[in-house]
Amino acid sequence: MFLRRKSDHDDIKVQEEIYEYEEERGPVTRYEPDYRDGLTGRQVKEHAAAGYRNVPVDPPSQTVGEIVHENVFTYFNLIFAVLAVLLCLVGSFRNLTFLPVIIANTLIGIVQEVRAKNILEKLTMLNAPQAVAVRDGKPSTVGSEELVLDDIVIFKAGNQICADAVVAAGEVQVNESLLTGEADEITKKKGDHLMSGSFVVAGQCHARLEYVGADSYISKLTLEAKAMQKGEQSEMMRSLNKLVKFIGIALIPIGIALVVQSLFFNDETLRSSITSMVAAVIGMIPEGLYLLASVALAVSSMRLAKQKVLLHDMKSIETLARVDVLCVDKTGTITENSMSVKKLIPVTAGEKKTEEAEKNTGEDAETVLSRMIGDLALAMSSDNSTMEALKVYFKEHTDAKPVKVTPFTSKTKYSGVTYEDKAHVLGAPEFILREDYETYKDEIQQYAGKGYRVLVFAGYDGEIDGNALTGKAEPLAYILLANPVRKNAPETFAYFAEQGVEVKVISGDNPLTVSEVAKEAGIKNAENYVDAAVLATEEDAAEAIAKYTVFGRVTPAQKRQFVQALKEQGHTVAMTGDGVNDVLALKDADCSVAMASGSDAAVQASQVVLLESDFSCMPSVVLEGRRVVNNIQRSASLFLVKNIFSFLLSLFAVAFMITYPLEPSQISLISMFTIGIPAFFLALQPNKEVIKGHFLTNVFLKALPAGLTDVLAVGALVVFGRTFDVSPTDISTAATMLLAIVGFMILFKICQPLNTLRIIVWIGSMAGLLACSIFLPDLFAITGMSVECIMLFVVFSIATEPVLRYLTLLVGRLRLIYRKRVKKETGL
Repeated sequence: MFLRRKSDHDDIKVQEEIYEYEEERGPVTRYEPDYRDGLTGRQVKEHAAAGYRNVPVDPPSQTVGEIVHENVFTYFNLIFAVLAVLLCLVGSFRNLTFLPVIIANTLIGIVQEVRAKNILEKLTMLNAPQAVAVRDGKPSTVGSEELVLDDIVIFKAGNQICADAVVAAGEVQVNESLLTGEADEITKKKGDHLMSGSFVVAGQCHARLEYVGADSYISKLTLEAKAMQKGEQSEMMRSLNKLVKFIGIALIPIGIALVVQSLFFNDETLRSSITSMVAAVIGMIPEGLYLLASVALAVSSMRLAKQKVLLHDMKSIETLARVDVLCVDKTGTITENSMSVKKLIPVTAGEKKTEEAEKNTGEDAETVLSRMIGDLALAMSSDNSTMEALKVYFKEHTDAKPVKVTPFTSKTKYSGVTYEDKAHVLGAPEFILREDYETYKDEIQQYAGKGYRVLVFAGYDGEIDGNALTGKAEPLAYILLANPVRKNAPETFAYFAEQGVEVKVISGDNPLTVSEVAKEAGIKNAENYVDAAVLATEEDAAEAIAKYTVFGRVTPAQKRQFVQALKEQGHTVAMTGDGVNDVLALKDADCSVAMASGSDAAVQASQVVLLESDFSCMPSVVLEGRRVVNNIQRSASLFLVKNIFSFLLSLFAVAFMITYPLEPSQISLISMFTIGIPAFFLALQPNKEVIKGHFLTNVFLKALPAGLTDVLAVGALVVFGRTFDVSPTDISTAATMLLAIVGFMILFKICQPLNTLRIIVWIGSMAGLLACSIFLPDLFAITGMSVECIMLFVVFSIATEPVLRYLTLLVGRLRLIYRKRVKKETGL
């Protein structure tokens, strides 16, 4: 796919070029409009109609058709279909009772995922990336998807470049790290190319869109990364996939072995052989487990959506629930986004220059300084909250004409304006004053200790080129700014302290200022602060992040270092941010959280977006994650009990040449009332417990004692039943009731601590099973039992409780021994 030039035409205002799209699209007229005028309405419609819109190649979510397809055409649904056909062929229609459950599970999954999709799409539309396009001579805000080829777009600090473009006017500094991995800021001037996917760090420019939609650079990268992105899953979903894969492979040879053994070695009829095999296979399939996890995550997404929290991917719910270190920025997270200038303080050392200005103008020093700063603010674009605050406060200015304007960057931490006869810089004291900082340190620290952010306004005798300052800077004034601490910040951070989540404050401001603000917000150990400028190596950064709570003067590269160091130290890290300088760290964190009011780049790089930019909702997001993961873990153990039992009993049947003792309808009855119905209710219950350990290990060890108890009880019942010549139908009924007893015992444990709903679920499940056994005995193959069978049933029923109790203790002890051995070997 490429564009080929056919001919050139010149017009008074625009240069017009004709290109032919070699594949899907026809000829298109290219324009080079004046950056002040942009395209006309007619030209926009022309390009849109021809298909040259900036539509992304990767849709934001699945279509309804894809959701239906994924839920219906699954591997296990195929297995169920084959089993249903086999039962129909042998005329065992009664044992098709598992089909309504499978159909209901599939429908529930489809309905919940479609509902979640609709809610999230509405939020995504509200939070869709936007751009300022110049059309018919007027700038207007449009959705990035509505941009067309040759549109003139205004890009400023914080904006992500949404399509490949060429700078038509202005100058910006761009970070292309998301594309190249390099964090260097590159200056782009008129005629330079802007790559889609990069983001503007500083400055403002008008750019003409050169390639849009599928033709853009970021689209090509997206297509290549699509498969990798789909493969990204949380630990819980990876564990479920491993379990499902193992069972899916194992059930085929076991099923074949059971049929062959029953038919050719036990001389059973084809109908009996197929029926027993189907019962064993159905018992091994965790038919509702994967669905339960998907539905629970979908419901959580909808709950969070109602709290104005948008998830870019559902795995972030689980990751956030496991977080033990939370890295936050000061501005926008601890404090309000709004910043204001509180005071202007002339610096004593700069009196000579201000005295000269006073003589020339006849005005006092503070007024003179205000006008000087007003000149600098007027020359700058409003691309960050600091500059906006300066423009509001310093409205007066002189008629000084700037020769060169150098916007602020997070790397150099200053901005500057060069005039014909002088130059002024404004920024962080350490970066402006450098070796002279110690002279003014006490005075600056005094203001910083009161929670102010201190900027230095200085005269500069060198050339301002956007790199680190090298010339002499003479301080003229301190500008004191402040962000009010969010009202609910202390309550929010108190919650994280209670939950054992360590908070690290990482900011570009003065460390003392950040420490004072952190103290006011109630962050634990906020007095432990360090200036990141002294951390020269990665080893220094790793050592400091483990020791300190507050970090000031942090560069974007250091933010990334801190996140990486914490992950290497075994922590699960969440990073919050709203600025361009947070993007690199957000991309590397286990879970990234952005404020919607922040930069486009931060919002697009994050997994979780707080649409109301209110950090106080974070505890509810963490609680939602813990609720869903803990409850899925709890419910999964119910499913696994049946799977462990059926798998081991199938092996037992093959090894000892016995026919699998249960029928599919009996397995369906037990599954419905000891697993399926209670699992869905329990999955939606509140649960604030901290998540510990690995998902599959936790679930397996919780289910193992009950699964082994089932195997021992039913296996012994079958052996003793054959010894006492008890009929297979009686054994089948007794085995069903034994499984129900163990099932309700494990369900009772899982319902702890009991509440009204859990008691109702437990009692209701028992009542439902008894009702089906009494009123629908033929449907579920429940028959009367002989005296011998009843006696065996009573004995083994009594034995199940101590067997389950002692097996639970044994598994717990073995797990403890294993943990101690791992700790000893690893030294952790």
